[in-house]
Amino acid sequence: QVQLVESGGSLVQAGGSLRLSCAASGSTINIMGWYRQAPGKQREFVARITRSGSTNYADSVKGRFTISRDNAKNTVYLQMNSLKPEDTAVYYCNVLDWGGVYYWGQGAQVTVSS
Repeated sequence: QVQLVESGGSLVQAGGSLRLSCAASGSTINIMGWYRQAPGKQREFVARITRSGSTNYADSVKGRFTISRDNAKNTVYLQMNSLKPEDTAVYYCNVLDWGGVYYWGQGAQVTVSS
């Protein structure tokens, strides 16, 4: 069993930066990533990272967001720069363990004002 605790959600002005963290406990983690869901919209992929450091980003955040991880701490981070109002959403941590099971964090609210 894996439990995820997210932190770092906040209100920020457009053009600003924010860093989200997601700490996992219970098992070692294979792939870690982030999804987000805006009001009235479906949850969408944002970024993911493997244990070796390979990354993948949604086109909407490419060049602005950076995903990273600390394997010793089982923690994944999302550094968000040049934030836009359309980035406003609840951001969910998502992890895949080595048994092929997915887990979700509770969500962190990110609000970007004009």
